[in-house]
Amino acid sequence: VELVESGGASVQAGGSLRLSCAASGYSDSTYCMAWFRQAPGKEREGVAAINSDGNTIYADSVKGQFTISQDNAKNTLYLEMNSLKPEDTAMYYCAADTLTAIQFLGALTFPTLFGYWGQGTQVTVSS
Repeated sequence: VELVESGGASVQAGGSLRLSCAASGYSDSTYCMAWFRQAPGKEREGVAAINSDGNTIYADSVKGQFTISQDNAKNTLYLEMNSLKPEDTAMYYCAADTLTAIQFLGALTFPTLFGYWGQGTQVTVSS
C-alpha cells in the first residue's frame, strides 16, 4: 500500500487549500482513510476520517472548516481546508487501514489503528 500526499503550501490566514492523497495497492472494501496532522513539539492529532460507506468524522477543532472526501474512481482522498488559521500549521498525513465500525468511531483518537501512512505534506499558515 502506498499513500502519497500533495497540496501542502504556505498561505495567509483566511486562505484555503485542498490536500490530496493518492492511494495504491489497497484492495480491501472495508477500508477507512483519515487525515492527521502534527505540529512541531505536539502530538499527532486526528483531523478527519472517512470509511468505505462514506461516513465521516471530524475533530471538533475543524468541524465546519475542513471537509474530507474521496474519489473512488481515482483512489484519491481529499481534505478541503477553508478559513485557515495559524494554528492549522502542521505536517498533514494521510492514513489508511481496515477498521471495524467500532474502531472507526475512535479513528481520530487512536492513530495506531492505521498501519499505512503517507510521507506528509506541509501546511503553513501565516498571520
